[in-house]
Amino acid sequence: MTETDATPATGQKGWFGHPPALARLFTIEMWERFGYYGMRALLMLYLTKHFVLGDHASAGLYGGYTALVYLTPLVGGLIADQYLGAKRSVRFGALLMAAGYIALAFGGAPSKAWAEYDGVRHEIIVENFRDGPTSAANEARYVLDNGQKLTIKGQADGSIDLISADGAVARSLPQGALKEGSDKDPLHLAILLTALATIAVGNGFFKPNISTMVGALYAPGDSRRDAGFTIFYMGINLGSILGQFLCALLADHIGWWGGFGIAGIGMLVSFALVTFHGGRLNGLGDTPLGQTRDRGVVIYVLALLAIPALYWLFSNLMSAPRPTPGAGIIGMIMALPVLTKVLNLTFLIAIPGILVWAWRAGSRQEFEMMLAAMVLVVFNVLFWTLFEQAGSSLSLFADRNTDRSVFGLFEMSAPQTQNFNPISVVILAPILSALWGALAARGREPSIPVKFGIALIGVGAGFLILVLGAQFADDQFRVGLFWLAALYVVHSAAELCISPVGLSMITKLSIARITGLMMGVWFLSISLAQSLAGLLAQSASVETVGGEVTNPKLSLETYLAIYEKFGLITIGVGVLLLIGARWLRRWMHGVN
Repeated sequence: MTETDATPATGQKGWFGHPPALARLFTIEMWERFGYYGMRALLMLYLTKHFVLGDHASAGLYGGYTALVYLTPLVGGLIADQYLGAKRSVRFGALLMAAGYIALAFGGAPSKAWAEYDGVRHEIIVENFRDGPTSAANEARYVLDNGQKLTIKGQADGSIDLISADGAVARSLPQGALKEGSDKDPLHLAILLTALATIAVGNGFFKPNISTMVGALYAPGDSRRDAGFTIFYMGINLGSILGQFLCALLADHIGWWGGFGIAGIGMLVSFALVTFHGGRLNGLGDTPLGQTRDRGVVIYVLALLAIPALYWLFSNLMSAPRPTPGAGIIGMIMALPVLTKVLNLTFLIAIPGILVWAWRAGSRQEFEMMLAAMVLVVFNVLFWTLFEQAGSSLSLFADRNTDRSVFGLFEMSAPQTQNFNPISVVILAPILSALWGALAARGREPSIPVKFGIALIGVGAGFLILVLGAQFADDQFRVGLFWLAALYVVHSAAELCISPVGLSMITKLSIARITGLMMGVWFLSISLAQSLAGLLAQSASVETVGGEVTNPKLSLETYLAIYEKFGLITIGVGVLLLIGARWLRRWMHGVN
């Protein structure tokens, strides 16, 4: 890249005082985030309502998918740096992601639900069924038993009553006596898993390298770099807001295929912008110099061959059994899916392994700085495990136990409630930035450990706000939309206390020769958190029949019990971190 590539040339207008190419990269990322967040907002409901996988399998699959979304960029970034270059990597990733989103649109007919008891499988009949994120208000589910339609009513003790048309209890089944499931089309299920695997691989090529291209716009020491990334970050949030609104809208009004299809179109727009750039991206992210031959074709083939491996991991996530009651910690570990075991094992080896190396290879100061970084990395796992309930259990909570009416004027869909997060980030980011600046001018800006502690307290408090709001639930056991919005506002403020400083913290505290490795550990911690978030969502699983809860009261109580427990635990951990911040600051040796 030449100086004129990074800086507006003579007579050429910049973009808000930044290199003109930033506008193109901003738009590319905006459309990619449009597709990703739009699809993510739909995914959990698609799994539970269209494919009728059940809460447990759906949460496991969702958690594994988002874990790989954060893990694959470690490989994609390395490949781009060494062989492909950022630009070719972004193009290839965009094509794979577009193919994955469009493949999701071919979900086929909804799975046929059934209920089994007394050794006999009975058909589930759904009247006024609407195959979309939002169920029809007059939808009704029945078990067809000897030609009689019986309404399914779950009880607080876990038992189920089957009620006849005259209101009498025709059957009362004890807890565990009714087994629910669905007949899934193997072809369409295979398309689903292949699509998710393709998106995860494509994301690995796209996500790390678009940011690399933004960084390459600025020469070392250019004071505009932080502001440029701030503008770029706003593109992420703008794409997220548009995607979660429009994809959900189309999925509800024309079908799932509309929501996933428009996400795919967004990725194709992103691909077109990076491919047909009219010279705007010349000199950015080109193939690394010094290569004797082009390895592009080999890399593309290997990437496509990775899709079946991820397909297998997703299949394993779906079929992972529930831990056997009374099996203890060993039984719980054995029941974990392969991906979760691998992520946990890698993390447990990486943290002490790197610290042992730092003790032997670095000075005492370097070791203490690395120790502080690792402690904060561990706390980072807990934060994102709670925060990432947004796309899984909180999405189901919004669908099942939230009154989504907006002042009686219209009703939001469950996927659209996730927009409270990016909207809050856009509003709160400049406020918090100004607050930190004002405190810094007075020498009172909180240290990095204190910001981490505040973030943990905030993410826990958000769930307790929802628990409080449940005290005012209506007679259909639905919590007001205000309380769910309040959770997202508090979570967004907490996110801004930890997310912007995390990567910066790693670069400042790491021993210089392993900074890249430490960045990998940071992303590994987020990947592990995504996987654990799936397990947490599984613990909040609600018994359903045909994808719908049989007892809204029991559903509400189940969610709130989990949210209250983990909210209190996380607040407690955050307080401990605030208490220990003084010692961590000593280990950081002036880094802030």
